[in-house]
Amino acid sequence: MSVLPLGAAVLQVLPSLDIGGVERGTVEMVEAIADAGGTALVASEGGRLLAAVERAGGRHIRLPLASKNPATIWRNAGRLGRLVRTEGVAIIHARSRAPAWSALLAARRTGARFVTTYHGIYNENVPGKRRYNAVMASGDRVIAISGFVAALLAARHAVAPSRIRVIPRGVDPALFDPGRIAGPQAARLAAAWQVPEDAPVVMLPARLTRWKGASVLIDAIARLSRTDACCVLVGAAQGRERFVSRLQAQAQALGVAGRLRLAGHCDDMPAALALADVVVSASLEPEGFGRAVIEAQAMERLVIATDHGGAAETVEHGVTGWRVPPGDAGALAAALDRALSMQPADRRAMGARARAAVLAHYTTAAMQAATLDVYRELLA
Repeated sequence: MSVLPLGAAVLQVLPSLDIGGVERGTVEMVEAIADAGGTALVASEGGRLLAAVERAGGRHIRLPLASKNPATIWRNAGRLGRLVRTEGVAIIHARSRAPAWSALLAARRTGARFVTTYHGIYNENVPGKRRYNAVMASGDRVIAISGFVAALLAARHAVAPSRIRVIPRGVDPALFDPGRIAGPQAARLAAAWQVPEDAPVVMLPARLTRWKGASVLIDAIARLSRTDACCVLVGAAQGRERFVSRLQAQAQALGVAGRLRLAGHCDDMPAALALADVVVSASLEPEGFGRAVIEAQAMERLVIATDHGGAAETVEHGVTGWRVPPGDAGALAAALDRALSMQPADRRAMGARARAAVLAHYTTAAMQAATLDVYRELLA
């Protein structure tokens, strides 16, 4: 990996370092910055990935950046400004809205260059929300995680194409590699989750929240022509116990409670995906990218995704997977029936095409290199 000019210091800011795509992307860029000879700093409230930042060669500064309180945001701007001056930070890279407001003020006060990554499809359901969201479109360079997000930036915030850089999220193909997963790894998970032997596994890897579409998948499972498919939801509830109870009640009412498994958070997602026959991304609202899709594709799994947002770019219909209308349990059930009735060789062929597409377009290394290029462009 090529070097950063003069070993530049880059400060990434985000609310916390708990599990999620934003957080993992931050750690991946810490590694890239350090490997390129730069100084990799991260400011957040801390979390489970704090040790990963340090292992990747970065240094963490604990600040109350999750707060949306205007007074705290203002104080954080001063804290970040002092950090920029003390550490000689050349670039501040903001990954979430509240920290981005503080970072923008700090950049203006210090002369540091300002980069944002527009990670999500932020809602605008209350007055003033678009103005609040607009900070993520205010960078000297704005990284869009998909073509879908780039179009949204132009439509909502009138961001000039000259400031937008489309850099898709990436997956590590050495980690998500079906060839490196030993049978016992998946078998241990199957035993822990009480997956019946020889039952086809339909997996939804996502947080247990309404818009991820678990309810639609449960409805689809109840409509399948075969009654032995096991539905495994892999993801943390993150305090949404009432929603989990509603899912369980729905499965009970539809007669599929015995085929539903709530696996919770899993630390070994490659092994979890290796256990699946079909992986579903059932988001009701468009996702900016959808990293779970490319992780499943890297594992050569057949993916069925809702036809909007980033998934419309990562899943080539009929070639690397299938796309169905969002919220349509009938269409999802029909696609699942078709997938589960395929000959194993045909399903493996589609999975192999999916992995080849990931290797060509959606690797962590490609994401890191493209982001470093943005930093170099601003420092030139």
